[in-house]
Amino acid sequence: MKISTKGRYALRMMLDLAINDTGNYIKIKEIAQRQGISDKYLEQIITMLSRAGYVKSVRGASGGYKLSKKPEEYTVGMILRLTEGSLVPVACLEDDVNECPRSYDCATIEVYKRLNEVFRDVLDDDTIELNDQTVADDVDGWDSFEHINLVVAVEEEFAFKIPMGKIVTMKNVGEMVDIILELGE
Repeated sequence: MKISTKGRYALRMMLDLAINDTGNYIKIKEIAQRQGISDKYLEQIITMLSRAGYVKSVRGASGGYKLSKKPEEYTVGMILRLTEGSLVPVACLEDDVNECPRSYDCATIEVYKRLNEVFRDVLDDDTIELNDQTVADDVDGWDSFEHINLVVAVEEEFAFKIPMGKIVTMKNVGEMVDIILELGE
């Protein structure tokens, strides 16, 4: 499985909206600047996310975007399926009933079924839910700067900015990044 640029950027945008949620709407230009992505490209992606009901928007000087629901209500799979379509490894697993004429004696179908289960387990169990606490409350002896560098290095594929003095983690994100990098690159 290889995730497209659109899929990666949509996931990064949703994470950015979750991380930087202060209750106010966030402008595309702010997200683009933090993420190092063209604001024109993000506008195309945010339109897709908005039509799906994943984000809500307000026009005007104080307008922008924010998540429609709580971060824990969005799985990585929901976001990627919106941008990528089906995430099954082979076409014969697209439908509930396998219509492939070779499915009954296919030597590889079981491998693809297991691979599909792994994808589903990771993509549908991982959310963009954030655990946001001050460093002093959670990690004794680490200063903010060192821990932030560690988190960014572990989650380098997403390359989002983390507010100073905060620990931001995603449930099981390390496993998901490893699988995407191993299978997609």
